Amino acid sequence: MATEKLYYEDPYIRNFHAQLVENGVDENGRHYVVLDKTAFYATGGGQPNDTGMINNVPVYDVEEVDGEIRHFIQTPIEEKECSGEIDWERRFDHMQQHAGQHILSAAFEEMYGYKTVSFHLGEETCSIDLEVQALGVEEASRVEERANAILLENRPIEVKWVTTEEASRLPLRKALSVTDNIRLVIIPEFDYNGCGGTHPSTTGQVSTINILHWEKQKKNYLRIYFVCGNRARKQLHEKHRVIQQLTGLLNAPQDKLADAAIRILDEQKDLKKEMSALKFTLLEEEANRLAEQAEEKKHYRFVEKIFTDKPMGELQQLAKNVTEKTSRGVVLFMSHKDDRLQFVCARSKDIDIRINEVVKALLPVINGKGGGSPMIAQGGGDPLLSPEAFAEKLVEAIENVLAETV
Repeated sequence: MATEKLYYEDPYIRNFHAQLVENGVDENGRHYVVLDKTAFYATGGGQPNDTGMINNVPVYDVEEVDGEIRHFIQTPIEEKECSGEIDWERRFDHMQQHAGQHILSAAFEEMYGYKTVSFHLGEETCSIDLEVQALGVEEASRVEERANAILLENRPIEVKWVTTEEASRLPLRKALSVTDNIRLVIIPEFDYNGCGGTHPSTTGQVSTINILHWEKQKKNYLRIYFVCGNRARKQLHEKHRVIQQLTGLLNAPQDKLADAAIRILDEQKDLKKEMSALKFTLLEEEANRLAEQAEEKKHYRFVEKIFTDKPMGELQQLAKNVTEKTSRGVVLFMSHKDDRLQFVCARSKDIDIRINEVVKALLPVINGKGGGSPMIAQGGGDPLLSPEAFAEKLVEAIENVLAETV
């Protein structure tokens, strides 16, 4: 049985009484009830569902399936007599946003011929996708001005159920998606559009329409983000609060915040360059010290050290620096931190060892992963061995390889 949709009779209905028709569970295990009539709007046409209460049980989702409206609830309702109450703040917000979308889309098409191909009503902002590749700031400003002028005129927003023939005689903004039960939302002499959503009775109740920003999408569409009504007021308060914080933090008035931020970012870039240069110098000096401490082995010179404060990138650079300063050198740097053993192993150009193959053979002893080149390799794994024990195994493996080549 199709559910009677009270929100089509009057979108301002907040409370209603109805009879329970069905208690059900959908394919996802969610409980729902079907009533003979409802004021709860079901998700559709870009507009989210209403929420609220039925017999003091929260309704968290509403869907239409084959003409019946399913109200999804956490616990079943057994009473035949049901009292429903929608979340009016949420409903009126959706009414403002949806009507605002109609007006904004109509203004884009009226002024520049830019057609709307989709609409999304989100929790914080709304968006429309325009069939256009670019939008100028001046264009957006003019469209916003035109849309708000329609609000100030407080034009009626009318709803009509029409036949296909009747609809064909009207200047519809887009083609209809249905041929039966055609519902038109009309702003006289401005916008005629097929729509199943809820809207206020006059444009003035939308209060304001503000375009926020836009970005390119696939298929050469442009996504326009906007807010209407109470959302615009909330956005204004939030942005003003943030601006006030920034004026204090950056010690600059509102109109100079961008300049102050750019100056700080430039200073940060300069500092990063200085830090990189200093790190390079420190790594060079550290490489010199480590090269001098190389331990003489039978066929090569070995440099080993355990670190706890160096990221892998620095260990790799340090290993390269040391091997450049050490003849017949092999370097092993390890980092033992956060219950993980990581290492970098490298060799100088004048010693014939494929470091990546040596490392690959050792990785199983620490359940590790890694890789690299014949000159330098890195890896990491579980600390199943101490760094010292791991180093001993590496030395043993290297000496075995060198013994075969000597």
